[in-house]
Amino acid sequence: MRSSSGMDAASSTFPVWFIAIVLLSLQVYVAEGRNESSNPCVDGTYEHSGRTCCQCNTGQYLKEHCATDLQYGKCERCPPKTYSSQPNNLESCEPCTSCSQPNANLEVKASCTSGVDTKCQCKKDHYCSSGTETCTICNPCEECPEGIKVACSANSNTVCNVKSEGVNNGVITGSVLGSLIAAFVIALIAYCVWKRYGKSDPTPSQPTNAADLEMQQPLSAPVVDLLPHRPDIAKAIGWKDMRDIAMRSSISKKDIDSCQLDHQNDSQEQTLQLLNIWIEKQGREASKNLIQILETHGKRATAQDVLEILSHSQLPA
Repeated sequence: MRSSSGMDAASSTFPVWFIAIVLLSLQVYVAEGRNESSNPCVDGTYEHSGRTCCQCNTGQYLKEHCATDLQYGKCERCPPKTYSSQPNNLESCEPCTSCSQPNANLEVKASCTSGVDTKCQCKKDHYCSSGTETCTICNPCEECPEGIKVACSANSNTVCNVKSEGVNNGVITGSVLGSLIAAFVIALIAYCVWKRYGKSDPTPSQPTNAADLEMQQPLSAPVVDLLPHRPDIAKAIGWKDMRDIAMRSSISKKDIDSCQLDHQNDSQEQTLQLLNIWIEKQGREASKNLIQILETHGKRATAQDVLEILSHSQLPA
């Protein structure tokens, strides 16, 4: 039978070993924590030649890689007119954006720094139609001789009280008045016929019905070579309608903007250049497609003007 002193000695050895294991585990944990907290690479790391190096800070570039793990190499500040907008291990900085591009109508909003690129904005009385924060081309705001309806802004052109609206209203009013007069004359003739013969004669109304029927018929365009008539067609269509035609025909916005930049403040030349691009894309059916697009989108009068120009052509396509 074991003595009570032997049992006390055996029971006392267990806590000692247990405490030793716990202390050893705590020491390893603390050592790992110290290694993690001692990592100086606050902006991340990258691998080079089997070593883990710290990335250079924003506004710097890497000149030499590190010699030991978790250390910075030789980082230097970006030279003037260059920048780096995030931590990196690049061997050079990016060149700052220039706002002085020819015909772009841009000016500096915020100068370039070592960590931030230049910010450009449109010059006074110009706007950007791209709809994005970064603009590469600004267009002159439209002037409004008849008054401004909505002022030009950084991303939208001026909306004018266009004089042509009043002209159109006058034309519409005149057309309505003319129709009323014509209807009155026809009714008067019909009444006179009825009084004389005892019944109305439907014949007087036939020319009017025929005219209405003709207006409902779609215009038919011959397949004609448009090249000899380009200046006259461009003048008849105008820049705004030509731009709409180009956009509906999938002409790129870059090509449309290029026409504006090449001939600033000369809408006739802008229209002619864009018409040339459109004709080249349409090919043989250009004349037919042009009339159809104009008529389909409410420009029947313009389509008729173009047909009048094409009617003088003697050279079928």
